[in-house]
Amino acid sequence: LKVTLLRIYSSLHGVMSCLPDIRPTLKNESSKKVETSCFFIAGSSGPTVGTAEMREKAAEVIHSTCRYLLKERTDDSILLILVIRLMDALGNHGSLEYDEWLNHIHAWKLESAAIVESSCNFITSSHSPGKKRPRWALIDRAYLHNTWRSSQSAYHKYRNNGNILPSEHTVLLAEDLLELSLHNYETVRGYAVRTMMKVLKRWPSLISKCVLISTSHLLDPKASEHLIIGSCNILGTKTVLKHLTMDAVSFSSFVTGILASSHHESLKAQKAITELFVKYNIHFSGISKSFFGNSVGQLNRPGFEVLVSQITSLSFDTNGLHWRYNLMANRILLLLILSSRSESNISSNILGESVVHFLRNLKSQLPHSRMLAISALNTLLQGTSTKSQGDILSVESNMTQILQEEGFLLETLNSLSHVHIISDTDSSASKGSQGASSFQSGADKAMTFFYFDFSASWPRTPSWISLVAGDTFYSSFARIFKRLVQECGTPLLHSLRVSLEEFLSSKERSKQCVAAEAMAGMLHSDVSGILEEWDNWIMSRLVKVLTTPSVESVPEWAACFRYALTGKGKHGSRIPALRQKILDCLAVPVPTTVATSVVAKRYSFLSVCLIEISPVGMGPTEEQFHIKMLEELLDNMSHSSAQVREAIGVTLSVICSNMRLLKTSEPLREVTGDTVMSEAASTYENWAKLITEKARELSFNIQNTSQSNKMDSTLESVRESGLEDTETTDAKTMETIFHFAVASLKSGRSSVLLDVLVGFINPILSLQETSNKDLSTLAKATFELLKWRILRRPFLQDAVSVILSLVRDPNWRTRSASLRYIQTFMYRHTFTLSNSEKSQIWQGVEKLLVDNQVEVREHAAGVLASLMKGGDKELSNAFRERSYAEAVKILTQRKQRNSASGLSIVTVHGAVLSLTASVLSVPYDMPRWLPDHVTLLARFVSEPSPVKSTVTKAVAEFRRTHADTWSIQKDAFSEEQLEVLADISSSSSYFA
Repeated sequence: LKVTLLRIYSSLHGVMSCLPDIRPTLKNESSKKVETSCFFIAGSSGPTVGTAEMREKAAEVIHSTCRYLLKERTDDSILLILVIRLMDALGNHGSLEYDEWLNHIHAWKLESAAIVESSCNFITSSHSPGKKRPRWALIDRAYLHNTWRSSQSAYHKYRNNGNILPSEHTVLLAEDLLELSLHNYETVRGYAVRTMMKVLKRWPSLISKCVLISTSHLLDPKASEHLIIGSCNILGTKTVLKHLTMDAVSFSSFVTGILASSHHESLKAQKAITELFVKYNIHFSGISKSFFGNSVGQLNRPGFEVLVSQITSLSFDTNGLHWRYNLMANRILLLLILSSRSESNISSNILGESVVHFLRNLKSQLPHSRMLAISALNTLLQGTSTKSQGDILSVESNMTQILQEEGFLLETLNSLSHVHIISDTDSSASKGSQGASSFQSGADKAMTFFYFDFSASWPRTPSWISLVAGDTFYSSFARIFKRLVQECGTPLLHSLRVSLEEFLSSKERSKQCVAAEAMAGMLHSDVSGILEEWDNWIMSRLVKVLTTPSVESVPEWAACFRYALTGKGKHGSRIPALRQKILDCLAVPVPTTVATSVVAKRYSFLSVCLIEISPVGMGPTEEQFHIKMLEELLDNMSHSSAQVREAIGVTLSVICSNMRLLKTSEPLREVTGDTVMSEAASTYENWAKLITEKARELSFNIQNTSQSNKMDSTLESVRESGLEDTETTDAKTMETIFHFAVASLKSGRSSVLLDVLVGFINPILSLQETSNKDLSTLAKATFELLKWRILRRPFLQDAVSVILSLVRDPNWRTRSASLRYIQTFMYRHTFTLSNSEKSQIWQGVEKLLVDNQVEVREHAAGVLASLMKGGDKELSNAFRERSYAEAVKILTQRKQRNSASGLSIVTVHGAVLSLTASVLSVPYDMPRWLPDHVTLLARFVSEPSPVKSTVTKAVAEFRRTHADTWSIQKDAFSEEQLEVLADISSSSSYFA
């Protein structure tokens, strides 16, 4: 430490040599005083005699040195950084000790891991490893603690008394640090700002002066680039940003300085200003109460209102002001209004004028201003129920006047349509609830995105229906129109009727998006007079949308219907006024002459609407609606259009899950006094049995028809017999059932439909390979979702029974498909299956080792290998012993020529596959039984195909998986066994 201090002092002495008026003063000091000054300069606790005087004298020396360097040697960054460090030691005495403590703690953490306890532990009876605590370690920790106490001792009095003001010498050092923070060298600015923040934390009374000086540079059009960057660095610190929330003068100066700094032409300066504003936007936590009133409690209205009017004028200036500063002004205006809403004495005119201001910005030519206006209106317009009567009348009168201006709504809708950026392939559609953001940079998004928007996200329910998947419907837009209708009432409904005509009939998808958003907000507003407007024109417009054959805008209008039926309130429990009206409109079947895309659109709209209906709060009318639609869907399952069948399957899944959830909620509804499920709904609960039996019957018919088609030599006989139409109808109905299963598994509601899904296991596995490729593809897709579904009891027993019947199915493709399902089924239900169930499934797979089809036999061997890896050890050991004994028996009989003809190739192949499963179940290990099994397997290489190919492949796989450790694992084999493996592994030669 002394060596370091002497180096610092010698460097300072070298600087002092350039100051002839100061050097004599230092040279005349005694050696003890110089040493004491060195201690004080370094921030040490040092001698206590004359501490204050020596610090003041050292501060004067450093101040004079800084003045000289800034005037004569401003390019000498090394000396400036040295002076900054000395200022840090003087102004923040204790910082050097704190840095030393911090570095020592970091080193201790790295080195303590190497300290290991000796083998003997006297705390416990057994020997256990731990950390050794030698004497030097205890001394080191004690020294660290004393160092930390020394660094914090100077702050103790400031914690007890926060009214202590800084001395004159501290103010001088702060002024020097402020000037160094504005230096033209970035390194010097960085050191100075960090040191200055330490001073400001200790002396908060100095912050206001720093803010005023920094903002004055922002206002100065002749300020240099480094002054702007340095000022932004100071204003962007957390210490200053926190101070802005407590000091009204500093806040006004800060806001004015940022918004009036557009005259700076430097790109670096503008970048620094933008980053400063983004940082302030992120860390904004409110405004000082003194900004709204003085100590007496009276309002200081002119100050607040003048600032608001100034910012409003800047935000309207779109010609002479850069668009980024226009965006900043709008953002600060929003922050001011939100902070003032809790002040009861603030005039309601300010809120009304601000709402009108952002309302006009909806048709702004600047896209970023439109985005911010959307965010602002969604926050400011919180519905009429949260405002006083005076505020309601003020805001309503202002907005109504604006909205009734000629062409305002039409121009606003047109401007909002530009926000929707939609490509030809719809792959780059803009995303996000705040509108299109593909044209925004990171800084712009930070300014437009309202990060503390506490409104509930939409939709409340999961979105899993791929038929209407899309992200071009912005719920924030719909919420704006909803609030506007709630504020202005029936006059706005009349205005929207005229404005929406052009957009509803437009072929541009962006205009269709805006029309859907406006219609959704209007339908969800529940204002007085909405029912009359529904009968007058809204219903006819929705019917027109429903019957239009256009498919490009289906996702947007589906979201519109879904938004309109979403439950209201915090928890979404209140039913919208138009819910039943919209459901009745969708319940009317479309004419038979329309295109199939219209039929699919109607069912898609129904599915998304029914998702928003909570089964727990379902009323009798909605129950009857579900039953009615269920009957219609079951009758149309064999529709000729593929997209209609898919839509029917999805809608059927939603309806059935809703009915099941309604049934499970009956005890809760009885307790709460709600209506219990109606008698008609109870009697129609047999839909599950109906659809499962139908699926099983159709699967049987399709399989038989496929086999008969293969047996017929010509297709004409099929047509003549009239079976082709029946086959096509059955396949279409089966496709709808598969779509139902896929939708149920994707929806997250499959837990209430497990009995139905278990009944679908047989059809799904049986139809993996048929002559109808579309049906087979859909069956495979359903299988990929079903195989991972965990089944609970009693459905697990039913699934085991189905699996055991499938492994005995006459069709070998069905048996192979059941093996694929067993492999995943056993893995997912390892801990829930009983021992008897595991044994039954294991025996069923073992029987397939001697199946007539070679593909099934080989597949069964692979499944058994996987079961032995992670299955029951007892079953695995028993199977391994049986397979080894059976193989030895067969090999013994093969050596006797008389009995060689008594064994079929299937029996021998099954025994070899059993050995193969045992060998492949341990791909990298070498248990004691493995050498005997591998050698026995290799002895079957002389058998004819397919036994020989199976043996060759198995031994090759064994060689591959054990190649890395073969030099060690080969010691487990005897010489004879190694020779057998070498014979099978070596290739045959002509000269052998």
